Amino acid sequence: MNVHASHTADATTVEEGLAIQEAQAVHDSESATALAMQNTLLTPRFYTTDFDEMDAIDVSSVRDDWDKLIAQMESDPNKGHFKKNEDWDHIDWDGIDPELRKEFIDFLVSSCTAEFSGCVLYKEMKRRGNNKDITQLFQLMARDEARHAGFINDALREAGIAVNLGFLTKAKKYTYFKPKFIYYATYLSEKIGYARYITIFRHLEENPEYRFHPIFKWFREWCNDEFSHGEAFALLMKTDPKLTSGRNVWWIKFFLTAVYGTMYVRDHQRPAFHKALGVDPDWYGQAVFEKTSEISKQVFPITLDIDHPRWMPSLKRLQKANADLDRAKKRGGVAGSLGKLGASARAAMAFLSLYTIPVKHHKVPTETRLEPMY
Repeated sequence: MNVHASHTADATTVEEGLAIQEAQAVHDSESATALAMQNTLLTPRFYTTDFDEMDAIDVSSVRDDWDKLIAQMESDPNKGHFKKNEDWDHIDWDGIDPELRKEFIDFLVSSCTAEFSGCVLYKEMKRRGNNKDITQLFQLMARDEARHAGFINDALREAGIAVNLGFLTKAKKYTYFKPKFIYYATYLSEKIGYARYITIFRHLEENPEYRFHPIFKWFREWCNDEFSHGEAFALLMKTDPKLTSGRNVWWIKFFLTAVYGTMYVRDHQRPAFHKALGVDPDWYGQAVFEKTSEISKQVFPITLDIDHPRWMPSLKRLQKANADLDRAKKRGGVAGSLGKLGASARAAMAFLSLYTIPVKHHKVPTETRLEPMY
């Protein structure tokens, strides 16, 4: 262990990064931790899986690409990057519009929880496994996610709040997913994370007047980590052709629809945040879906038809049903219960409308590896 590391950005292992987080937890905020503890369809979850099945993966069929990816991750291009430096502008948190402050904190807490969710899952795989290829990969990915979560928590501490990540590990509910579902969901999560961060980064490069917080300056290196992690899951899926063929294509379609739909709904919950960035959520959603669809052709044999006439109207119906569901929950009583039933039924119908849009098929290329291109 590198005993001199005092910041998560300099930690060379996930264990070291988490120990630094633990030492900082005395300053963390109950309100932010409570927000991170929530379990809804839209909040990031913690996952567990069949670790023995994952440990049995044989990567020999993708060995050349695998070794290149591991070498790139071992070279650790982002060591020391995720911490404040002279580019970090002072933020007057008290002077920020209250609605923007609320939505931005929600964005940061949600992002921190999502990054840490990956860290927890990857660390557990590394701890449980004996397969050197697999444990080495998950150690490297857990290291990256611990850094990302630590960096977001640094930004939150400036606002007087932060998430107690050690408490989350012990107290947050875990959802069991079969390994193949972990592959589909996590691959998409990492690749859509890349597409989201790079779209915002490029937009703010062209329109710096909308960069209301310095954390956005770090998004390019951040999203390149997400890209590498997605590459790893693409290679894991490539080791077993059954994962991306036959009836599993229906599961791929389900996860694509669910991940895109969840992102659209969640982003429309933060109107002040997107207005401050100078971004229209509908434009942003489509830009991210386009990039993710193009990237996912590396391993998935289908993409969703995001230009279909039913696509955007169904997303809007899903978003409205979710907003109505949220209001019904807050209302409570008999009226609230009836409202929840109606809104849930409309959300299910909207999702079904999205899911039944015909997909686009293509031939998956022999070469899997991609490099960040946007």
